Amino acid sequence: MVDKMGGLSFLQFPDRGPDRDAFLEQVLTGWKRQQFTKNFTEKTVKRRIASVVGFAEFSGKFPWEWTPRDADDYFAHLRGVKNLSQETARAYQSDISLFCAYATSDIYQWNETCGRMFGTSMSQVITDLNKAKHTQEATMGPEKRAFDMAELQDFFDLADDEVERILRSRRKGGLAAWRDAVALKVVYGWGLRHDEMRKLDLVDFSRSAKAPYFGDYGIVRVRNGKSNKGAPKKQRSVLTLVDWAAEAVADWVENGLPRFGQPMTHLFPTSTGGVVAENDLLLRFQGYVKELGLEPGLDIHGLRRSYATHMITVYGYDEKFISMQLGHVNTSTTTIYTLPSADFAVKEMERVLTKDMLNSRGSLLLKPKRSTGKVAR
Repeated sequence: MVDKMGGLSFLQFPDRGPDRDAFLEQVLTGWKRQQFTKNFTEKTVKRRIASVVGFAEFSGKFPWEWTPRDADDYFAHLRGVKNLSQETARAYQSDISLFCAYATSDIYQWNETCGRMFGTSMSQVITDLNKAKHTQEATMGPEKRAFDMAELQDFFDLADDEVERILRSRRKGGLAAWRDAVALKVVYGWGLRHDEMRKLDLVDFSRSAKAPYFGDYGIVRVRNGKSNKGAPKKQRSVLTLVDWAAEAVADWVENGLPRFGQPMTHLFPTSTGGVVAENDLLLRFQGYVKELGLEPGLDIHGLRRSYATHMITVYGYDEKFISMQLGHVNTSTTTIYTLPSADFAVKEMERVLTKDMLNSRGSLLLKPKRSTGKVAR
């Protein structure tokens, strides 16, 4: 039987009780439709459904049996046993909270049906007492950091050397190593997020009338930027600032991509024409970091973090400009990325002192007189 909501009417049969699994499936299906209506992506919807199912499996209970204590036990397990990051655990918490808000809404009447079938109702189990607060714009741990300039040079030198080593040994994988080396250079060279880099196509690069010396790689169009909740992917144009990154891409397009043997649209494809897998790049990155014996705290996102830091503190670009390059809505987010280089404070002090000297028209900066504690008359 179909009810007025367009879903199934779960009637209790004489020989057995209501089908709890079928009812939960119907609620999840309705929630899935509601999220698509709000323009959430399929990836986000699937993750949220999985979060609810995971919580139910861990607790061994259905949503109308959940209590805040069950939520406490579950998220303590995620943080203490599975060692999930604070940001990831908070995302799962948000998923459970959104599901409970949907399931308990009077608009959809799931609770009314639940009460008739099971004699109980669903409630919100994520409350102000157990909800993780989002108190800052960036949630990276204190161990996360940027590359310093020497580390960055060693890292990319090793990436290039790896290609040569594979080719000399006549092993397979030289083309993939070359592709990955260029991909990692692109993350740093334009300050891109990992997923933004992976989904670049050849058509995303263009010339810049203001910087013709970069050739066909003066501007990169990012079409898969990080989106706000329920919004499509953000798009932005990023101007080229790193000449050797543009040269690496040009060499790859001219001499690397044709080796796949068929026309490619993706900048970093696989042998079958798909987009390079995120995990493949992650393993490559971790291998180089481990081989170099670099200090902990470096990840692929650290290349984007390094771009922000170096462009502002080493090369002197305006903070607002770099914020636009990165796609940050607020400059305050960029300041969290820009961890100063070791000599930045010294350079900044020299800049200010030089400016003061010029303003004084060459006169010496005299040491101020010591105060006597007396008020001048």
